[in-house]
Amino acid sequence: MGYTNSPLVNYKLLSPCNSGARTHRIDRITPHCVVGQASVEGLGTLFQNYQRQTSSNYGIGADGRIGLYVEEKNRSWCSSSNANDQRAITIECASSTYAPYEMNAAVYNSLIKLCVDICKRNGIKKLLWLGSKEKTLAYTPKDGEAVLTAHRWFANKSCPGEWLYSRFGDLAVRVTRELATSDSDKSLYRVQIGAFSDYKNAEKYVEKAKEKGFDAVVREETVYAVQCGAFSDLDNAENFAEDLQSAGFNAIIKEA
Repeated sequence: MGYTNSPLVNYKLLSPCNSGARTHRIDRITPHCVVGQASVEGLGTLFQNYQRQTSSNYGIGADGRIGLYVEEKNRSWCSSSNANDQRAITIECASSTYAPYEMNAAVYNSLIKLCVDICKRNGIKKLLWLGSKEKTLAYTPKDGEAVLTAHRWFANKSCPGEWLYSRFGDLAVRVTRELATSDSDKSLYRVQIGAFSDYKNAEKYVEKAKEKGFDAVVREETVYAVQCGAFSDLDNAENFAEDLQSAGFNAIIKEA
């Protein structure tokens, strides 16, 4: 299948620590704890060090921002298990430095949103938490399903920490609920203010928009599109586009 990356990404620095194209379709998500209030930039720097032999597909910084380090089409080096990482999207999450490695609300909310987005783009309609290593590894996800797995199952580690591990059931329920809700959603209208072939130029334009008070994100399509807002009502999107035009942006409306 053709793999894509999350449009929720705020920072991108690809790591040399990966095995190239994955050999299994995505049917697992493996959240990890960083054991530190890391930033997405700090994680990116860490994963540039080939000597460490570690990386993840995504990372979530202490402020809730999301970083991309290994594209979804490729296998990261994250879970101490080739078999798991070949089929899982791995996500490192900033946490406290001591047990139970608690994560703040910004991190946990971003984790939920990222998991929903991963599932949507990969045709997954239900995220499952089966409660144990034995049940999960013995289970073959059906089409449209994915399961949560834990790093501690494959190595002598506490990762993802008791705080997050105890919330795997909540995470699965919330993500599945969002997926069910989005299936019945109307089309969304997004206001696009730029399109770039270079990701860094798109990031700079996002900062320009934010300086003028507009919350913008980069969405990876055939180009890197800089977009603001998501509206179910076309009139609202048009009104917002007028505000952006008044602020000096060339705004167009895109239907999602």
